[in-house]
Amino acid sequence: MRPIRLHMENFGSFRAATDVDFAEVDYFALVGATGAGKSTVIDAICFALYGSVPRWGKENVVAHALAPSAASGKVALVFEVSGRRYAAVRTLLRDAKGTVRTKEARLDLLDPSIPADSGLVELTATSRPVAEGEQVAAEVARVTGLEYKFFTQCVVLPQGRFAEFLHATPSDRQDLLVQLLDADVYEQVRKAAVAEESRQNQAAEFARGELSRLHDADEKAEKSARERAAALHALSERVGADLEELRALDDAAKAADAERVTVLRALAQLGALALPGEVPGLAESARRATERAETAAREQARLDALEEQAEADLEALGDQAALTRELADLTDRYRRTAEAEAARAEADTVTAQLAEAAEALAAAFRDYDEADRHLTKTRIAHTAADLARTLTPGDPCPVCHQVVTALPGNDVPAGESAQGVGARRGDHDPRGSDLPAGGQVGHGVSEAHAASPGHRAGVRHVVSPADQLAAAERRLAAIREKGQQARTRHDGLAAKAEVLTTRARELAATAPPDPGRAAAIGELLAAIEQAAGKVAGIRRDAREARRVATQAARAVEEARRKAEQAWRDLGAARDTVAAFGPPPLDPGDVHAAWTALLTWRDEAAAARRHDAEAAEARFEQARGSAQEARRALAERVAGHGVTVDSGDRMGEQVARAAAQADERLARVREARERAAELAGRVAAHEGEARVAHELALLLRANQFERWLCAEALELLVAAASETLKDLSDGQYELVLGGRGDIEVVDYAEAGLRRSARTLSGGETFQASLALALALSDQVAGLAAAAARSLDSIFLDEGFGTLDPATLDTVAATLEKLASGHERMIGVVTHVPALADRVPVRFEVSRDASGSHVRKVVR
Repeated sequence: MRPIRLHMENFGSFRAATDVDFAEVDYFALVGATGAGKSTVIDAICFALYGSVPRWGKENVVAHALAPSAASGKVALVFEVSGRRYAAVRTLLRDAKGTVRTKEARLDLLDPSIPADSGLVELTATSRPVAEGEQVAAEVARVTGLEYKFFTQCVVLPQGRFAEFLHATPSDRQDLLVQLLDADVYEQVRKAAVAEESRQNQAAEFARGELSRLHDADEKAEKSARERAAALHALSERVGADLEELRALDDAAKAADAERVTVLRALAQLGALALPGEVPGLAESARRATERAETAAREQARLDALEEQAEADLEALGDQAALTRELADLTDRYRRTAEAEAARAEADTVTAQLAEAAEALAAAFRDYDEADRHLTKTRIAHTAADLARTLTPGDPCPVCHQVVTALPGNDVPAGESAQGVGARRGDHDPRGSDLPAGGQVGHGVSEAHAASPGHRAGVRHVVSPADQLAAAERRLAAIREKGQQARTRHDGLAAKAEVLTTRARELAATAPPDPGRAAAIGELLAAIEQAAGKVAGIRRDAREARRVATQAARAVEEARRKAEQAWRDLGAARDTVAAFGPPPLDPGDVHAAWTALLTWRDEAAAARRHDAEAAEARFEQARGSAQEARRALAERVAGHGVTVDSGDRMGEQVARAAAQADERLARVREARERAAELAGRVAAHEGEARVAHELALLLRANQFERWLCAEALELLVAAASETLKDLSDGQYELVLGGRGDIEVVDYAEAGLRRSARTLSGGETFQASLALALALSDQVAGLAAAAARSLDSIFLDEGFGTLDPATLDTVAATLEKLASGHERMIGVVTHVPALADRVPVRFEVSRDASGSHVRKVVR
């Protein structure tokens, strides 16, 4: 796999769309500050191919691929493998929940004729889909020959994972070598050999089965088939002449049969003549139908005249609807007159009651006036007594303004005041505004005090008790209630009297009805009802008469039709025997005509019965001769084993039997040839199966694969050991341990062999680099197919652990490896001494907008 063009957009720290051009580059370095995004370039190559990056720790994790604030991104890698050019494209999308997923993944085959230094659009302009979705990584593994985990051990050596192949278990290294060297092809060969052995055994068994199913494949069967074919051909020639004689006998039998059938058909035609059952009664049925029709027509005419007269009488009685309306009007006038008289009587009664109510109302007015005067007097007396309690000797009297010299007697109990006891006149007045107005309750003293001219001492004031005032007020309230009831009754009677009077006046305006007219109208309506009933009855009878007349007419027509049909049937029956000369028909009576025809039939049939018997005898004789000849021929054919199902096709069937005998002879001969062929095929398949079995035994149980991988590992370790000697200045070399582990020989320790895991960090880097370079250099020569050549290797850091001398050796080794232009070498480094020696540098920088790449060629 050799990259040509890498495109990144919102991938990791590369926000803006960035293209990295690897065309015509064999040796390059990715340089820049820590965190600038150097390793991200290598990550993008790995992600485009496999959808995962080693630094993310877990395969199929894509969350780290998309820039944190980006909603979508894209990575595209154009690369070449074994002369074919591909484009791996993956687009990323962040959904509404913030989850990053791969929206699209595809692998396309491109046109390799387009110059490698063209733009990305030109490179991918002509493409053919190879894989999509989850199939992309598997197809990349097939194209490059490396799964993801082996790609990160042989092509991309990421930070911190240089030593994976060095420290891998023997089984893991063998799996990698199987892929790199195409060693699994030998296992496939072994499986193919097992399958081929099974297939050849099945083919041999099938051929033996075919051979066992072949019957009559010997010389005896061929001789028997040949003799039968000759006998059937001879029989076929003899049967032809016999069939000619048989056909002549059959023709004679057919002629006799035709004569017999002709005579019998004539007898059958004569015998078919038969008198229809209804012909004898046709004339009588027609006569009775005609009589019934004439009677029904006369009855219909009589009832039609009666119906017309009854309708005229009904019309003369007058319009029933008008008389009904007039009678209803008279009835309404009678009702209104009666209601007027009742209203006048009720009005008189209400008028009398109204007079009584007016008198009761007047009495209520008088009682009210008297009670009101009494209440006024009572209030005055009560007020005077209450006033007396407020007098003080020496003060002026509030009534007469004279000086009070002595206090009058006080009948009002201490603490009881008469003020507020009285009510204003008019409160709850039962008379309303019609009652006479009373005087205002005045302020004054008792009657004794008012009669005294000078308030003499010792004069006692007379004051009415409080209960007298309350009793007066209750009496006035009762009288007011009674008066109110009297007024209500009076007003109601007055309104009712007015309504009744108005109603009586309106009803009296109606004209009085004529008593005799109502009776006359009733008599006319009764007569109309009677006449209408008579019309309805006559109309029903007329309808029934018309129905009967119609049925009778139909019966006459049916009798006529049957008579005509009987004559037509008679003519048709005569036509069936016209060839035998029947007599002419008498057109008078159909029954007589039928009788004459049947008499002739009996005479003609008797004359032909003798001819029928003679024809039958001739037919039986001819048929017997033909049957005897056919039986003899059939026995002769059956003697040769030929079954015939029809005498007419006997020659054809014998010829077919002869042809079948020829086919049988040919099949026997073919079977003998087929048997010889199958026997040869069985021997050939068994030989092929033995060869495949031997090959499968040689390659069984992956022993050959294990041996091949062990031999390849020894070559790889030997090549890596030479490189490690140069890198370590002769101190170390690599060897294989007894269990397949890679060990280090330390010549600084007198050739001590120890595990590679005991090396320091810098030493481990040197050993891992030596193995990686050996894999890259040796795999093309070891692989079973040239497609497994590793065209590129990318080293991510690790050079900072080397001393200057070792670093110089590493740089010289990489320069030598890249000088052959057979593979691409890419390094990611912070070491200026190494970066300065690389001919092409990709300078990676980072600012607020993301990472950027600039290509610099020395």
